[in-house]
Amino acid sequence: MNKPIILFAVQSHELKQSIQTVLHHQTVELVEAMTCQEVLKYFQATMPQLLILESPCQDGVDTLAIVESIHDKDRRFPVILVTTRGSERLAISALRMGIKDYFEYPFSGRDLINSVTKLLSPRASKVSSTEALKSALHHPFIGSSHSMQKVKTYLQKVAHVDSHVLITGETGTGKELVAKFIHGDSQRSRKPFIAINCAALPDSLLESELFGYEKGAFTGAQTAYAGKLKMADGGTVFFDEIGDMSPYAQAKILRVLESKEVYPLGAKQSVALDIRIIAATNRHLEKMMLAKEFRDDLYFRLNIARVHLPPLRERKEDIPELLNFYLKQFNQQFGLSLVGFSIEALEALFDYHWPGNIRELKNVLETVFIDSPYERISRSDLPEPIRGREMAKAFSDQSDRERESLLAALNATNWNKSKAAEQLQCSRMTLYRKMEKHRIRTKKAF
Repeated sequence: MNKPIILFAVQSHELKQSIQTVLHHQTVELVEAMTCQEVLKYFQATMPQLLILESPCQDGVDTLAIVESIHDKDRRFPVILVTTRGSERLAISALRMGIKDYFEYPFSGRDLINSVTKLLSPRASKVSSTEALKSALHHPFIGSSHSMQKVKTYLQKVAHVDSHVLITGETGTGKELVAKFIHGDSQRSRKPFIAINCAALPDSLLESELFGYEKGAFTGAQTAYAGKLKMADGGTVFFDEIGDMSPYAQAKILRVLESKEVYPLGAKQSVALDIRIIAATNRHLEKMMLAKEFRDDLYFRLNIARVHLPPLRERKEDIPELLNFYLKQFNQQFGLSLVGFSIEALEALFDYHWPGNIRELKNVLETVFIDSPYERISRSDLPEPIRGREMAKAFSDQSDRERESLLAALNATNWNKSKAAEQLQCSRMTLYRKMEKHRIRTKKAF
């Protein structure tokens, strides 16, 4: 059985020696990147299951920027941050970035082993790209409503055939994630999934970006470029917002679908293509066809397997499951342990009409977590449009009272932050956040 690979970039001698000693007898393979600059290169070469990274890097590289680059590719990849110069600010930045654990030297060897063991467990370890893709796509299918049950059942059928797919639904319903699920559960899953935003693709760049070009085809073409369609050969191309595609672009894509080949700019012969098309839109294509804004022949080519994602307001019975999912996700991301919602908060969340659908619900909860509420999310913690106008005045009054309490505690302790936090029965970090919220900055300002 292959040992899990742990990549580590630690330059402080004592810290490096301590980690190597602690993990020496564990069934893991340690791969060392000598500098922080080498981390991304080693990451691609070794495909580790865990990264241990020192902050700050002695070679001047931004540690958190390295983590951000890795999380751009895989948000769930586990990272442990270690440091000899710990600070509250660094710890909070690490937790908010999704770093799984944080150790200040000297630390307990047993604590490090426990953390590594937990992060390398089958549930937390990095899986194959296909399995990771499927796992990451569970959340758009959360919900036991009748409409979502129908969608789930149909998607399994769609994934196992090779027909083109048209996904419709309002903004924020999860169309791209559904497209990735179809690809990840299909026979093309081992081949590329290439997403193309049609709204951001001007006609002037259409052919060069999608079809590619030969070296010297135009000024600046110093090397050949295969094009995004050829890059997806054997896999899936996802055309997002296809309703925003220009008539010129529609004609070009229709030609590709009919001929299954492309002509790169400057090429003397065509290049064969084997791709599956999944298109998505939040627009009403049938009405656009009647207005001659969308080609009916392209529509009929794409509209073979049709998947419609219902808006959140039509499946509100799924809201509790979605809230539970994001509560767990943000607790982990922000390093908090909120236990749930008050009855009044749940009523407000159910009464709201959710024009931005699941994406809006997720963003609302992230906004709430940034302000770090106490054990349970109350109605007053929610943004004003959701908690309702009748709550606005009461919230304003509560906010004024909170500001007065902060100022009273600070003045009573001669602006000693630790004593003021103790008097208010909160942590220093909570005190700082509340001071920032109420724009209380220095004693001189008052």
